[in-house]
Amino acid sequence: MELSNGQDKFFQNNGLGNRSEREFLEGPHGRLKEFGFVLRSAWEFVRGFRKLHFVGPCITVFGSARFKEDHKYYQLARETGAALADMGFTVLTGGGPGIMEAANRGAREAGGTSIGCNIVLPHEQHPNPYLDLMIEFDYFFVRKFMLIKYSLGFVVMPGGFGTLDELFEALTLMQTNKIRNFPVVLMGKEYYSELIASWSRFIDEGTISPADMDRFLITDSVEDACQYLKKNVVKRFGLKQQLFIPNQPSKAGAT
Repeated sequence: MELSNGQDKFFQNNGLGNRSEREFLEGPHGRLKEFGFVLRSAWEFVRGFRKLHFVGPCITVFGSARFKEDHKYYQLARETGAALADMGFTVLTGGGPGIMEAANRGAREAGGTSIGCNIVLPHEQHPNPYLDLMIEFDYFFVRKFMLIKYSLGFVVMPGGFGTLDELFEALTLMQTNKIRNFPVVLMGKEYYSELIASWSRFIDEGTISPADMDRFLITDSVEDACQYLKKNVVKRFGLKQQLFIPNQPSKAGAT
């Protein structure tokens, strides 16, 4: 069911307050205003559920919005998006430029489905032109929830604070058994090497266990990433191996 413009405006505009997440996070407000925020965020959840319910098995690709088309990580993300589409996955991203655009672009070029969950910001994060479906969110926490709920795994390309936020969210949910066997692939050994090396201090201090380091794969190989996802998605969800066999054209006269 699609939402009419009138329905959207009812929850976004007059009578239910400012759409600004920043204003809400500044502290307590009046009860009516707080209730309006609850209604707006609930409506955003409903819109997300309706849009994403039938999109098929997804892998979400994260990464910086700042890499340009000629950057090596843009090209790596484009190749990764194409490989995921060839495996039969829908490629889900934050819908913006940079790495997100590259992964969506690769998926579309490979004939796969490309979806973006875009966040509404004042001066940035415009949707990229390689999306088959684009869903806009006002609230980061709703968007983050959707990217996890509808994903069978994450591919984390080089990125900044937002990318690391998504990475640590997934690792924390696995560590606390909120999700299990959720495959996470970090692409870019050189980029992430110092960060991963620093986690040995966490192990020494007992804040994470050595087994937590087995919750992800770090690689530069698209092939290795796809094999890791294939193995763990089948293990977790019991998906048939046929998901990963590219569709072959039917032969004339075949029975």
